[in-house]
Amino acid sequence: MDPTQTTLIDLRDAIAAKTISAADATRAYLDRIDKHNGALNSYREVIGEYALKRAAQVDTGEVTGRLAGVPIAIKDCMCHAEGTTACSSKMLENYRSPFTATAVQRLEDEGAVVLGKTNMDEFAMGSSTENSAFGVTKNPWDTARVPGGSSGGASCAMAADLAAATLGSDTGGSIRQPASITGVVGFKPTYGRVSRWGLVAFASSLDQIGTFSHTVADAALLSQVMFGKDKLDSTSADVAVPDGLHDVDGAIETDGQLRIGIAKQYLQDGANTPAVTAAFEQALDIYKSQGAEIVEVDLPHTAYGIPCYYIVATAECSSNLARYDGVHYGHRTSEPAPAGENAIQHLMCQSRAEGFGAEVKRRIVLGTYALSSGYDEKYYDLALRTRRLIAGDFDTAFKQCDAILCPTTTGPAFRIGEMADDPLEMYMNDIYTVTANLAGIPGISLPGGFDEIDGKKLPVGVQLLGKAFDEARLLRIARLYERETDHWQQRPMVH
Repeated sequence: MDPTQTTLIDLRDAIAAKTISAADATRAYLDRIDKHNGALNSYREVIGEYALKRAAQVDTGEVTGRLAGVPIAIKDCMCHAEGTTACSSKMLENYRSPFTATAVQRLEDEGAVVLGKTNMDEFAMGSSTENSAFGVTKNPWDTARVPGGSSGGASCAMAADLAAATLGSDTGGSIRQPASITGVVGFKPTYGRVSRWGLVAFASSLDQIGTFSHTVADAALLSQVMFGKDKLDSTSADVAVPDGLHDVDGAIETDGQLRIGIAKQYLQDGANTPAVTAAFEQALDIYKSQGAEIVEVDLPHTAYGIPCYYIVATAECSSNLARYDGVHYGHRTSEPAPAGENAIQHLMCQSRAEGFGAEVKRRIVLGTYALSSGYDEKYYDLALRTRRLIAGDFDTAFKQCDAILCPTTTGPAFRIGEMADDPLEMYMNDIYTVTANLAGIPGISLPGGFDEIDGKKLPVGVQLLGKAFDEARLLRIARLYERETDHWQQRPMVH
C-alpha cells in the first residue's frame, strides 16, 4: 500500500498488522514533503530525524498506542520540545519551547509521529496564510490561490497528503474555512474540550485546537485522544469524554426524529456562489433522504458576529502580544537608540516594529484602541454583551434541532493577493464561522463538492454546528452526510 494515499485509521491498522512499518510510512511522508513542499510551502519546519526515531520506537514496540506510527503535523503556534515554535513570525523565529503542548503530547503518548510544523498566518491572524513571515502557502488545487487561514499550512498539508492528519487552531474559523477551500474535514470542538496549554495565545477566550483529516472517523479518533480535563489549563472543561466518541457510525441519539436546523441568516440572496448554494442544497437533500426533519431556526444577532468578533479578538490580541517586547524573549532589535532617546523605550518599540508583520500590527492597534480609556465601554463591553446575545441565539435554536446546517464559506478559494488591499473584505471570509467561536460551540466543515474556475476544480464545503459538549452526536450527524457522498475521496493533482 501507499501509506500517503489512505486514511489515518486505515494506516494505523496497517502498521498494527505489520503490513507496513511505521518507519516506512514516515519515510514515505517525508519523501512526499520533500517533493511537494517547495511548491506549496505548507511546512515551515520539518523534524525528520525526530520523526524517524519515533517511528523506529513504534516498530520495536517501545512506543504503542491508539495512534502508533501515524505521521501527523502540527500548526506552528503549538509548542513542541523538538525544533522551533515560531507562530510563523519573525518575532519568534528562533524560539525553542522547553515543553510540548498538552494536545500534542496526548497524541504522542498514543504513538503519533510528529513530522513538523505547518505554516500559518502570523500569530494566527488572517484568513489566507498570506501573512506568514516565511512566505505564502498555496492551495494544492490551484497554486495561484490561497489555502485559507490562519491554519492554511495544515489544511494544505492535509489536502496534498503530506501528513495522515494535521492539527490547527480555530479562533474565528481558522480550521473550518481552510478545510472548506482545500476539500478536507475540519473539526473545531467545544471551547474547553481540548487543553490550550502550549497553544500560543491569540485571543484566549476564542482560541481552540482542532483537527484536519480526510474523514469524520479520523477526526473523531484524534478527538477521543485529545479531549479531557487538563490541570495545566484553567479553561479546560471538567466534562466527561464519551467512551464512544470515535464510533461515528453508531446510532444518533435524539428525542425522536433527527432534526436539522436551517437559519435564514446564513442563506441571504446573492451572498453565496452558485457552487456553495448547490453544495448546501445537496446536503439538505441528503438529510431529508435519511429521514431528517428540516427545521427553520432564527439566529437574529448573526449580523453582529463579524464586528463583535473583531473587537473581542483584537482586544485580547493586544493584551496577549504585549509580552513580546524585545526584553524577555523573542526578536530584539540590533539598532542602537539615537542620541537623547530613552534606550529601553527604543528597544521595545523597535523590536516590536521589526518583529511583527502588518496584519498583526493592525490588530494590536485596533485592540488597544478598543480597550483604551473612554472607549472600552463603548466598544469592548458592548461586544461582550453582544457575544452573550449570539450565544443565547444558539441556545434557543438547539431547543428546536440537533444540529444546524449552513455553508462554511461564501465561495471557493480566492487568488493570492486578491484581497491584500482590503482587510475588511478579507475579514468577511469568516462570516459563517465566527459566531461558533463567540458561542463556544463545536463546528465541523465537510467537503461539499466543487466549483470550476479557469478549468480547475476548486473545493467548497458545508458546515454543521452542534450543541456545546455534544461532539459525539455532531460527528455522527456529519458521518451520515459523508457516507452518502464521495467528495472527501477527491484529491488535488499533486501526485
